[in-house]
Amino acid sequence: MGRRTETTITTGRGTSVVSTRETRIDMHVKVVDESVIQRAAARGIDALVYAPHFTPLPTIERRATELSSADVTVIPAREVFTGPWHQRRHVLAIGLTDPVPDFIPLATALAEFERQEAAILIPHPGFLSVSLSRTEVERHRDHIHAIECYNPKFLPHHTRRARRIARITGLPTFASSYAHLRGTVGDVWTTYPGEIDSAMALRDALSDGTVGVPVAAGGLRHASRRALEFGHLAWENSGTKAARVFSPGREPTHPHQAVYEGRFDEVTAD
Repeated sequence: MGRRTETTITTGRGTSVVSTRETRIDMHVKVVDESVIQRAAARGIDALVYAPHFTPLPTIERRATELSSADVTVIPAREVFTGPWHQRRHVLAIGLTDPVPDFIPLATALAEFERQEAAILIPHPGFLSVSLSRTEVERHRDHIHAIECYNPKFLPHHTRRARRIARITGLPTFASSYAHLRGTVGDVWTTYPGEIDSAMALRDALSDGTVGVPVAAGGLRHASRRALEFGHLAWENSGTKAARVFSPGREPTHPHQAVYEGRFDEVTAD
């Protein structure tokens, strides 16, 4: 896990080569299978943070264990949809030890993440109607470990706004492919110093304030992946969203599901 890099340093005493290790992590993906792992390895990615929608933590953890390889570690995480359908706020938690449902108040989710000592990340700040605004990020700044500054669904003004929020709050940034489609995995990553080979190792690095370097692929291929992901976003927020809202039954991550053992029944916000 991780890769060794060499830096040449020249001083008055001569030239020396310093060897260090770093880890390239695609910080938020929605899809993982064997082909995705192979693609990530080919693109030089060491780890993927896997946080599929509406999937309980035990299922994510099991899938992550099954698909991790010698070259690519799959790190389980949860992007929790806080609040009711009409006022969602997404928060990404890494290093959870117990399942946390969707559709609970933002304050409840943050308190639960802190109880579990998870790293708290803000994906796509200010993006559409599903993200924390600048005001909300500022309000909860002391609970947050990093905010996303870029993913392929961002338009230029989204990127500028996210970076502005980062400057104002002084929070570290990360970037991700936010891949809902297999071909986008590994197009964006964040490079962290050292070797990070587990959810807890990444949690600890983020909690300690480790600053990563966001990197995005360029060129026509990345532009085409961005277009495809935007098309998928439009589809996901029309037909599939309507199907979820109006279909009978509850999502697997609804607070009333058995996996949450009734711990959140009194604060359900759906």
